[in-house]
Amino acid sequence: MRKTYLSAFVDHFLTRINDALHVRISVLSLSVLCMLLGFFISTTLSTIPGQTGDWGIVAASIIVTGYERISKQIYYYNQANNYLRTIMYNINNVKIGIIYGLFVDAFKLGS
Repeated sequence: MRKTYLSAFVDHFLTRINDALHVRISVLSLSVLCMLLGFFISTTLSTIPGQTGDWGIVAASIIVTGYERISKQIYYYNQANNYLRTIMYNINNVKIGIIYGLFVDAFKLGS
């Protein structure tokens, strides 16, 4: 049986979709793992300074300073090569996980 233009187009389209899904799933799983790591880090960041009671303001200022420095580096390296952009993307996901975890801890304390 001859291969028509339509069947060649469908084969090419399905191959491209399959390749895109394989790459996207690995990136998605790494992003989720980075966010969960950030969530774990936020739990430790909110628990350890809370034990002493005196370090709340100092710890909060260090967290905000670190957050802003990471944001500056991410926006600076936005035009970098692919490898460095991937690393910065994962660090940004950790940062998002930290902020999400801190919000969840704040809601737990408020209720």
